[in-house]
Amino acid sequence: MDLWQEIEKKSNALEKAIKELAQNGYDRAEKEKAYKIAISKKVYELKEEGTPATLINLVIYGIPEIAELRSKRDLADAKYFANQEYINVMKLQIRILESQLNREYCNAK
Repeated sequence: MDLWQEIEKKSNALEKAIKELAQNGYDRAEKEKAYKIAISKKVYELKEEGTPATLINLVIYGIPEIAELRSKRDLADAKYFANQEYINVMKLQIRILESQLNREYCNAK
């Protein structure tokens, strides 16, 4: 495969990754929203049940429903940030290939 084809292949992968990033960002925001709503409701419930305010912060994160939503939020974060890093790597690889193509083109003259 020649350099130009490799650049095109990586450019197409980059475009796809950028579209995925948008979806991952939306998913990340939705997971964060669900987590924050659930935690707010649970804090209110714990206050209504008479749990001392100083203990709520310790208790809340051990509740399975909250822990599951937090885990989903954290996994969405990891996916989003991994996608961002992949995009950065693809851009770097494209720049390297472009530099190599420019060197070969200049040396061919």
